[in-house]
Amino acid sequence: MMRFLLICLSLFAFSAIFLTGTAAEAAAKKKTVAKKTTAKKSTAVQTKSKVRKAAPRKVTKTTRRAPAKRRAPVKRRTYSPWDTPSFADSTWGDVVDGEDLVVRRAAVAALGPFNGTVVVAEPDTGRILTIVNQKLALSGAYYPCSTIKIVAGLAGLTEGLIEKDTRLRLTARQTMDLTEAMARSNNPYFANIGEKLGFERIHHYSKLLGLGERAGLNIEGESPGEFPDAPIKGVTLGRMTSFGTGIGLTALQLTSIVSTVANGGTLYWLQYPRNQEEAHNFVPRVKRYLNVQSAIPEITPGMRGATEIGSARRAFYDANEPIMGKTGTCTDTRTHLGWFGSFNEVDGRRLTVVVLLTGGRQVNGPVASGIAGQVYKNLSKQEFFARDRRYTPSADALAESALN
Repeated sequence: MMRFLLICLSLFAFSAIFLTGTAAEAAAKKKTVAKKTTAKKSTAVQTKSKVRKAAPRKVTKTTRRAPAKRRAPVKRRTYSPWDTPSFADSTWGDVVDGEDLVVRRAAVAALGPFNGTVVVAEPDTGRILTIVNQKLALSGAYYPCSTIKIVAGLAGLTEGLIEKDTRLRLTARQTMDLTEAMARSNNPYFANIGEKLGFERIHHYSKLLGLGERAGLNIEGESPGEFPDAPIKGVTLGRMTSFGTGIGLTALQLTSIVSTVANGGTLYWLQYPRNQEEAHNFVPRVKRYLNVQSAIPEITPGMRGATEIGSARRAFYDANEPIMGKTGTCTDTRTHLGWFGSFNEVDGRRLTVVVLLTGGRQVNGPVASGIAGQVYKNLSKQEFFARDRRYTPSADALAESALN
């Protein structure tokens, strides 16, 4: 029994020793394998790095690039509702043989680079002293814009619809009289007059003042302008008397209308001497006497106010040499317009200056008034208004011209 126990203990100890040796041997094998794996990886990395270092570098040829061409700046295209240039040589083609050259130089200098016309005339005789841009003045007929308010005002006063101090209600809170409305070129005021006049009376006074007919006597190439014989479909009477819609006005016709206001109601034939002999033999000719004499003193304060406080302030009002006038700004088809019809009176001598500008956004009535004001200023510097008049119409000459 004792021997059996000793044998079992010996077997147990032997197995324990055997198992421990086996485990240690397995652990040693694992370490060896791990070391070999690590060695292989490091060897592979070193080999790759050596290969990379050993690889020959690629030689690349560098070619110089040609400098890039600069692109021309692209002009931005902007839409314009007008296709007439605002600037041009407005003296091209003019014939000046019969003109007053002092007046012409003053007008040309005042107009400058603008595309337009300047007409200067004597309102007490109808003689045209100069026309800058004769082609435009004679053949161009455009909407009168707000200059038609002179006709509407004279018609309303003569018909007794308004007086100078009559205040018309324009809105719930605004009323205005004729003087302020003319000075500030108020559209609703003159639209109101047009609606009250009706087409027949608008037509009558417009024709009386020379619209739709030639203003000049035997002036070659002059346009008669346009005035409708019946109401225009789609155009209100108010728009006709505030904007001049549907009417074709020439620079000579506006010269004639303003001259009639300046001289107190006599409509002269405009005469344009083409040489010095015609200028020397000039005789005034009356076209007709108008029944608007009583209305003229009522309308001129508003025309004076236009240059003092209103739309024609660029004419530079001077109390010693006051200017009376009316501006006009609007668009006729593809042309933007700037009108100014005016007259002055210095030491009993009167002069009419009318400016019409055509083009784009650079032109308007106030700009035209500034040009006219410069004409007067240039002439004043030349002491034009102080010099003797070349011609004083006699009563016999006026009577003869009236019969003709």
